[in-house]
Amino acid sequence: MTVVERGPVPAAVKSADDAEAPVRVGARRGFGWLLVITAALGLWASFVITVDKFELLGDPDFVPACSLNPVLSCTDVMRSEQASVFGFPNPLIGLIAFAVLLGTGAGLLAGARYRRWYWLGLNAGTLAGAVFCVWLMTQALYDIGALCLWCVLVWMVTVLAFWHTTLHNLRHGVLPAPRALVAAALEFPLVVPVTWCLVVLTLIGTRFWSYWQTLL
Repeated sequence: MTVVERGPVPAAVKSADDAEAPVRVGARRGFGWLLVITAALGLWASFVITVDKFELLGDPDFVPACSLNPVLSCTDVMRSEQASVFGFPNPLIGLIAFAVLLGTGAGLLAGARYRRWYWLGLNAGTLAGAVFCVWLMTQALYDIGALCLWCVLVWMVTVLAFWHTTLHNLRHGVLPAPRALVAAALEFPLVVPVTWCLVVLTLIGTRFWSYWQTLL
């Protein structure tokens, strides 16, 4: 789900003093709903993966429901080293991160206004999540050789949350940028998420093309 935000382009932050001013910034309801929906989907996926991961740890013969074929195999993904990069299951990070995102979105819908440092932190957090998801995607495609549908859902909602948080911060001058760049980003808000989805689908299609051919 993508929310299109349009409106006047704000002036870029003019000085360091202005950038540090404790101004509280709210958001449109559409953006609040986007955060709530993407966070809810991310939480759902993270919870399912976490439960299946612990089931797999307790029973090596357990087969998650999302293991459908040699390509769509959550079992292979969950058993990989990449599934526990920091020494614990990756979805535990998602449970925490998406909970924060959900709380932020719910707060915005209730009329909350956050300080600049909070918006910058949210942008940095969603950026880190997006970069982590891109790395996990490359590992799944070219090292593990299998996909987890729940993981794909997490990739999608994380990039959506990051991009629209960036758009929000550009719109309100939280992120200083040239006016032409801000105008272009706000004029064509669908370019990044649509391009991302097409790239992911293309990579999945080409990486496992030999298998898809057997289904024809």
